Amino acid sequence: MVPYPYSEQMSARASTRNSAIIDGVSTSWWVFDSDPGASTIVMVHGFRGDHHGLQLFADALPEYRIIIPDLPGFGESGSWASGDITADCFGAWLRAFLVHTGSTDATVLGHSFGTIVVANGLRGPRTQAIILVNPISQRALSGPNRLMTAVASGWYQLGGILPERIGNALLSLPLSVRIMSELLVKSRTSSLRSWIHQQHALYFSRYSDRQSLIGAYTVSITHDVSEYAPDIEAPVLLITADKDEITPIAAQRRVQRLFSDATLVVLGGVGHLVHYEKPVETAVAVRSFLAKQ
Repeated sequence: MVPYPYSEQMSARASTRNSAIIDGVSTSWWVFDSDPGASTIVMVHGFRGDHHGLQLFADALPEYRIIIPDLPGFGESGSWASGDITADCFGAWLRAFLVHTGSTDATVLGHSFGTIVVANGLRGPRTQAIILVNPISQRALSGPNRLMTAVASGWYQLGGILPERIGNALLSLPLSVRIMSELLVKSRTSSLRSWIHQQHALYFSRYSDRQSLIGAYTVSITHDVSEYAPDIEAPVLLITADKDEITPIAAQRRVQRLFSDATLVVLGGVGHLVHYEKPVETAVAVRSFLAKQ
């Protein structure tokens, strides 16, 4: 195992696992406790990841009680028993999760695909802050990597029509996970790069079934935060990156103007893996924003 990469700046926090049926989904989540009376932040991970992907954010914010679920279809959570998987499914599940965990008054943070889930689920009257990290602010098929997205879409389509054993082998192919990891990581620190690659290898193919994986992928490329932004009334913090391959800064500035109250922070020298490469800097931005709420 590659050592924890941020031991000089923060410590890894212990957590407790919980589970329940929420909105018809067998859901698992982890609670990182803090001092009594600490405010709560609920964090929603990105596509193909699970709660491990946001562990560094929890570690960097020890003064907060952190709750991180595995999204439906990923990690240790199950998925919906039947029917199409839509953005509204994820949004309804998130609202039900907040009610079940007594977190309706908590700050909610989403990363990447998790920003679509959060933006869909938290439309309408709400005063508690929303934090969107590396938000998906334009459709993938119209973004700067639309050719790569088209190739990926064909790969997922093929994985869905092949016999199940072969299809699952294709969709979880270690080489494809490593290529994705190499393309996204920006750090030149070899120990951090190795740790990120290990995290992806360990957790990036822990999906419940291929129908759930392909359904979530379809949601991820056919929806974006911009379609929900005008209906969000809560104060929003957008934490973006100047080298993000998924959504460029110009699109992030456009989506900022669609919210009624949004603050934009741009982190330099990093791309879509802010949750791995810039957790401390992200925590600074979160603290500063929440201190003003």
